[in-house]
Amino acid sequence: MTTPDFISDLAERVRQGAAGKTRLRIRGGGTKDFYGGALEGEVLDVSGYAGIVAYEPRELVLTVRAGTRLTAIDAALGAERQMLAFEPPHFGEGATIGGTVAAGFSGPRRPYAGAARDFVLGARIVNGKGEDLSFGGRVIKNVAGYDVSRLMTGALGTLGVLTELSFKVLPRPAMETTLAFALGEAQAIEQANRWAGQPLPLSAAAWHEGTLRIRLSGAESAVKAASAKLGGEAVADGEAFWRDLREHRLAFFRAGEPLWRLSVPQTAAPIAVPHPQLIDWGGGQRWVCGALDAPSLRATVAKAGGHATLFRGGDKSQGVFQPLQPAIAKIHKRLKDAFDPAGILNANRMYDD
Repeated sequence: MTTPDFISDLAERVRQGAAGKTRLRIRGGGTKDFYGGALEGEVLDVSGYAGIVAYEPRELVLTVRAGTRLTAIDAALGAERQMLAFEPPHFGEGATIGGTVAAGFSGPRRPYAGAARDFVLGARIVNGKGEDLSFGGRVIKNVAGYDVSRLMTGALGTLGVLTELSFKVLPRPAMETTLAFALGEAQAIEQANRWAGQPLPLSAAAWHEGTLRIRLSGAESAVKAASAKLGGEAVADGEAFWRDLREHRLAFFRAGEPLWRLSVPQTAAPIAVPHPQLIDWGGGQRWVCGALDAPSLRATVAKAGGHATLFRGGDKSQGVFQPLQPAIAKIHKRLKDAFDPAGILNANRMYDD
């Protein structure tokens, strides 16, 4: 199907849904169905709208249709020794770039390179009124108007159906190495933050079961110099560790157990919970695998300056995401009313509509 046909058909279906108050559930590869609230409404499949629209390696800019698989994007960028710098997880072979941006997922490189929203230059969407809208552009220096493109990142499709996205991409590092250090939890958090404040080519830092692993990425001379300075034990297959962490394939991520994601300041002290933790992002992201009381956990994490998300599984009746403060909730409602006044797009996926 050509671009005009797909967009016009999509817009018409959304308009019909709005007129009939028929809820629509946006779906690409389905690999992020586990994330967020209840899946409601008729499936609006956008997986077929795929392909690279424009790629300019010299300009470090990529524009793709939202149904494009991450594997295809990785292959195209890899051929030019470039990458999506936010290192998004796939969580399945069918993962699409639209679903990745809608979920706002970023991998281990996030605190050192930037989050998904930091690399989105532009977005084309069909909003809840059935309007075909474009925001941002295909250039890095684009500052005109409100940055709606980034607003779509992490909105879980509640504001519009993503159809095309433009990104800033980055060159792949010439060299990467992973070092391991035997440290306790508090020591690891302190050390990771100390190193983050130094001119070191850090690109990841994670701790679990008494071991802090860090990844160094960059020019060969810089990586070798940093390795010699820091010491530690070289990890033979560091790339596999970071890939398995990103994709939740490590033994820590036990299948069937509720998985909580605690987002806190990187310097926050250890969070006391009755289950083992895996700490990522140099202390900023803490995973807990096991059943927990949501209100109690969220109160504890809020005191540390963060929030808790029931990332996967568990009892969603008490909300997947941290409850919003009244003032922020009003902003969310106004945005939803502006983009999707009939409330048909991914209803209740983030908060109770």
